[in-house]
Order: sequence, then structure tokens, then C-alpha cells
Amino acid sequence: MDLRPDGEEGDARGVGQGKRPDDRDVRVKRAAVDERLAALADPQRRRAVELLSERPRRAGELADALGLTAPAMSRHLRVLKQSGLVEATHPEFDARVRVYALKEAGLADLRKWLDDMERLWARQLTALKDHIEKGGRK
Repeated sequence: MDLRPDGEEGDARGVGQGKRPDDRDVRVKRAAVDERLAALADPQRRRAVELLSERPRRAGELADALGLTAPAMSRHLRVLKQSGLVEATHPEFDARVRVYALKEAGLADLRKWLDDMERLWARQLTALKDHIEKGGRK
């Protein structure tokens, strides 16, 4: 059973209009999304991201709020930073202090990926609905 809307060509496994992009930029973007999703697979890191969505915070504030030790919080923040989800800045009054904030570009990539997947599933489900309504005949 072909679930693609009538007239759509290409490979239904890919993203977009049945196309299967394979250029380097797409692979790099996919790797970045994979890294961000892997970072968010940890519940403590997801909670840290939720807290940072309220406002930027120092690592100590995050550790206290999450009940983590400073080294554990540091490891989680390093993973979030490497994945491109958070960034650290130093306030002018004290260069020793790091303030963490969400990095909009990292979140925008995730939003775009989720939007693409939502559109893909919507098309697939619409095609399935149309197929069923036609009585399973093409």
C-alpha cells in the first residue's frame, strides 16, 4: 500500500515532499538534532532546560533546584552546551561566575525537525485516511 498522496513522487522515507536529501548540510543538521535529542534524553537535563526556559541561571542555582552536586551539574551542563542547547556567559561584575541560558539556534533546529516530522505524519495519515475512504482501492 502506497501511503503517499496521489501524484507524489520519490521515497516516502525521506523528509519533505518524498525526497531523500543526502547532501552534507543535511547530514550535519541531522547529527546536530541527534545530539540534542540524546542530551535531552536525560530527565535531569530536561529539567535544567525547563528551568533555563524561565530565565538564565548560575550553575549553582540549577544544582540546588535539581538537588544535584556541583560536579554532576557541571557534567550535565557540559553535555547541554556541547549539544548546542545552552550557552554560558560571564557577568561583567565577576568573570568567575558563569550564567547559563538557552541557545535559541539549538532549540530552533529541534523545532524545525519536530515541525517536519509533524508534517510528514500528517501527510501519511491523510493518505491512509483517503485510502481507507476509497475502500482500499487505488
